[in-house]
Amino acid sequence: MGSANPDKVAEMAELLDGFDVLPRPVGLGEVVEDADTLEGNARLKARAVCAAAGQAAVADDTGLEVDALGGAPGVRSARYAGDDATYDDNVDRLLDALEGVPADERTARFRTVVILAWPDGREVVVEGAVEGRIGFERRGTNGFGYDPVFCPDEAPGETFATMSSEAKHAISHRGRSLRALRAALDA
Repeated sequence: MGSANPDKVAEMAELLDGFDVLPRPVGLGEVVEDADTLEGNARLKARAVCAAAGQAAVADDTGLEVDALGGAPGVRSARYAGDDATYDDNVDRLLDALEGVPADERTARFRTVVILAWPDGREVVVEGAVEGRIGFERRGTNGFGYDPVFCPDEAPGETFATMSSEAKHAISHRGRSLRALRAALDA
């Protein structure tokens, strides 16, 4: 698994039920995510973990794209409020940036790119996305990151943080990307 984020690792392991999901090699350290696309960052992580472990590795990168902000935070979602930002810091910055923006203009989407890389250079690249809106305040305690303010179109009245993990996984960007990976591997 290419992520150092324990919340993502737990979610990905749950979604990849039936696969042996191992943590990143202990000595790997942090992979610098300096690509300008989600695919580029996922590839950096997958290749680094693959090289360190000597076996196939799965990595992802996820971005929240808010239309009223020109697609920001996008590839910088995890670092939107700075390199050492917490989830709350990022949500606070997002809500501040959207201050005064009406509900019908708060459209957004989560996109996840997942890459499975093998030591011989082969890779599978898949993507998942979910459309929604950014709420005016945090609601719910489940999930992580922007979940308390992301209101998926497919679950009116909910945020990802008010949904059970099963309901969220059924429609989420990460759930869709990992189901696409399973389908690609089964093909």
